[in-house]
Amino acid sequence: MTIKINEDSMSASVAGAVIATATRARDRWTVSIWPNTLTYNQAITALTLAERLATGHGDDDPFVVAWREELAGD
Repeated sequence: MTIKINEDSMSASVAGAVIATATRARDRWTVSIWPNTLTYNQAITALTLAERLATGHGDDDPFVVAWREELAGD
């Protein structure tokens, strides 16, 4: 599992395959797995969420639940 962060883009990979990306537009980030634009920190959370789900954790996983709630509060 790897999250790469650059000035204008981010990506999350599992086993060498990119599973989610994020791109910056001004001060907001568009993440491929999330419907709304996010802050920088929220984009990292969304990519972490994607990794967690891609590694076999389900929708009832406490981290998945908490991170989704955090992201929905924007």
